[in-house]
Amino acid sequence: MKVPQRSVVLLLFFLSGFAALVYQVLWVRQLGLLFGNTAQASALTIAVFFSGLSMGGWFWGTRAPGGNAALRWFGLVEVGVAITALGHFVLLDIYHAAYPFMYDLFGHIPTVDLAVKILIAGFVLFPPAFLMGGTLPLMSEYLIRSKEGLGKTGTVLYAINTAGSALGVIAAGFFLPVAVGFRVSYILAVGVDLFVGASAVLLSRRIVPPVPVVSVHVNTDPRGAPAKAIPNRVPPYREIERSAVWVIAFISGFATLGVEVIWTRLFAQVLQNSVYTYAVVLTSFLLALACGAALAHGLCRITRLTPRTVITALLALASLVTAVTPWLFFERTSGLSYIGGSHDWAGYIMEVMGVAALVMFLPAVLLGTILPYLMRVLEPGREETAKKVGRLVAVDTLGAIFGSLSAGFVILPGLGAVQGLQLLSGVYLLGLTVFALTGNHRFRFALPVVAIAAYSLFVIWDPLFLATRAVGTSAGGRVVEFREGVSANVAVVDVGDGLAIRVNNYYTLGSSRALQSERNQTVIPMVLHPDPRSVFFLGMGTGITAGASLSFPVTEVVVCEIIDEVIDLARNHFQPYVNGLFHDPRVTIYAEDGRTCLSRSRARYDLIISDLFTPWKAGTGNLYTLEHYQTAAGRLNPGGLFVQWVPLYQVSFQEFGMIARTMTEVFPEVTLWRGDLFPSRSIVALIGSNHAGALDPEAVRSNAARVTGAAGGDESIIAHFDAHILRFYGGNITGSSMFEHYLLNTDTFPRVEYLAPRTHRAVQSGRGRFMVGFERQVLYRDLMRSLPPARDPHLRYLTDAQRGYVTAGFNYTYYNLYTYLRRREDASPFLERYLELIPDSISRQFSPAAALIPR
Repeated sequence: MKVPQRSVVLLLFFLSGFAALVYQVLWVRQLGLLFGNTAQASALTIAVFFSGLSMGGWFWGTRAPGGNAALRWFGLVEVGVAITALGHFVLLDIYHAAYPFMYDLFGHIPTVDLAVKILIAGFVLFPPAFLMGGTLPLMSEYLIRSKEGLGKTGTVLYAINTAGSALGVIAAGFFLPVAVGFRVSYILAVGVDLFVGASAVLLSRRIVPPVPVVSVHVNTDPRGAPAKAIPNRVPPYREIERSAVWVIAFISGFATLGVEVIWTRLFAQVLQNSVYTYAVVLTSFLLALACGAALAHGLCRITRLTPRTVITALLALASLVTAVTPWLFFERTSGLSYIGGSHDWAGYIMEVMGVAALVMFLPAVLLGTILPYLMRVLEPGREETAKKVGRLVAVDTLGAIFGSLSAGFVILPGLGAVQGLQLLSGVYLLGLTVFALTGNHRFRFALPVVAIAAYSLFVIWDPLFLATRAVGTSAGGRVVEFREGVSANVAVVDVGDGLAIRVNNYYTLGSSRALQSERNQTVIPMVLHPDPRSVFFLGMGTGITAGASLSFPVTEVVVCEIIDEVIDLARNHFQPYVNGLFHDPRVTIYAEDGRTCLSRSRARYDLIISDLFTPWKAGTGNLYTLEHYQTAAGRLNPGGLFVQWVPLYQVSFQEFGMIARTMTEVFPEVTLWRGDLFPSRSIVALIGSNHAGALDPEAVRSNAARVTGAAGGDESIIAHFDAHILRFYGGNITGSSMFEHYLLNTDTFPRVEYLAPRTHRAVQSGRGRFMVGFERQVLYRDLMRSLPPARDPHLRYLTDAQRGYVTAGFNYTYYNLYTYLRRREDASPFLERYLELIPDSISRQFSPAAALIPR
């Protein structure tokens, strides 16, 4: 084959890898929306996808034709991938509509529910994955025309396809969703596959096929005279047993994917954990695998080294680098210190890439060399090239399935990241031992003994303390209990004047020292609803917020918390603060994605309270989308309220505007309520209702009076509880029309999820601002100016004095901010105005929860 023709074919194979990873990234996201963004849902997606690859590799490898027909089949398979991938739209739409009915029937039976998820994932993922599994065997059959070319050409194919996959992750992780949205990104991947398939079919009719090559060696007769050239059917490395090759392939897949899962968890302790940082980590890993294949290609060309020597060295080095990466990681991150500092967006991404290159890329190059080099070992034998490659891919991918599942569900929860990597280091040594014992060389017994002795040194040195020493201490506090769970690392931390729950080292879910603030997140919306009886909490954290609802005469409380370990640790350490949450028969707690909890059930609630979430974390953006709000609106009883709490200290006007605009697209009326009267770092609630109505101040007092032990029997507090609450009213989002020009945040265009990480880095570098301090006051001021209390339809039942309470709260936020900034003269007029408008008996009581619920 001519060089230009070969280059075109290799380019098509590169594009095939590109499209495959675009699909995979989008499938993981889409099925995450369907099944929930849990570790189990992600594992299910990967397991089904890899199963298709494995079975496809085996199937197509045994049936691949020779000559140009192999290229034609490759093209047809690519077209098949595109066609079957399009079924994703129809199948998922059907499932979205049918799942609530199916859940009503058997959702209470976990095994049946899991079977349904496996079935739908199988319908969506398995057909295209099965076809993808045939691409490498078919292309190998077409390009490799001599047995001795399997190693050299096979490694090139593997490297090119994996490099294309890395580019696919970059495109799907950084650019396509923002530029064209997820739906068009998916269609683009389908178009790439159709182009690759059609091009391959056309080329198969025009390109002259490569000429098969028969390798020869010169035989010499006993007298020293050269004899005729005869086929070389007995290479010098035939002593490697084929069974040993399959064992090494399985172990390589198992350990490499297991290591990748644990490395991802380690990076989660020090990164922003946005869609971008996950893309950087995955891209680094795939590029390392591509470079590993390139290294394998180089090793194939060194004829002095026998395959046995190379495989032995690679397994030993893989074991070594796996064992030392925890130490390397802790050294590079200064003991799990947060990466990024004051870097802007570009600088941050570059630093993450630098850490990934040192800690993960270089070791992964060695891990990624083993599988492609096994193609060299498979060169002897009479089987067709496609059959060898297909079986190799199938066995390796099977190992990858077990490795990823074992690492996520067994190794991390059972041993933790550090000891888990030690175990996987031992798995490589197990492969080395098996490989050594299959040979006839003189070191076959000595090598296992040396390997076991070296491994024992790492096992004796137990650096598990490294995994916990920075949890809590770098952000302040002493670790009380620590869990490395299936989804995340979770710790209960003593912060001096209370306990806090931290996830992945830096993300605080709540604290007992913020008891009243967390209770306010429930008390404020509870007294606003005319008669709240059923409440759904999306997110639990410490449980303090949900527990506050039990002081009201509710009949049903449903709580969904995505991280199982958070529920366990809250139950173990926060019982004094949660008002009987874990024992009250009215409460049901699910360890499940809150969005999935709402969408899968047709149950309706008077209140749906969505907790505070870090906007830049991957998956969190799904809780601010149009589709999620539409689901929530459909789960409200008549007169029900949906409450979206937003941390103003983690969003800019851009993200906040998108969230507010998206809610107004769904709910006829959206109002803003302050969650506190703090000087700067505040939270607000966007409260949506399916029916525009007016606030009833009598219902506020009535709800307050029904609280168990309300106000400790102080009737004056109940009498003025409308003043307590109205200070927290921020304005009418719908009536102000302030956010009409902002873009919607949807599942297809998840703008908040992709914008918030950039805003976060802009703030860290001093080039941006969250809505704190005067930025927050601009929001409050503009809302008041756009629709003053006297003209606000939501406040039409209020008296002039009660409207004055609203104005009082607005003035107090200014007073508190100026006081915080030590600008006493500027603060005084606002304090005077506040005191003029608010009753003296409550003027110094700033928490509705503290006034209403006994501690």
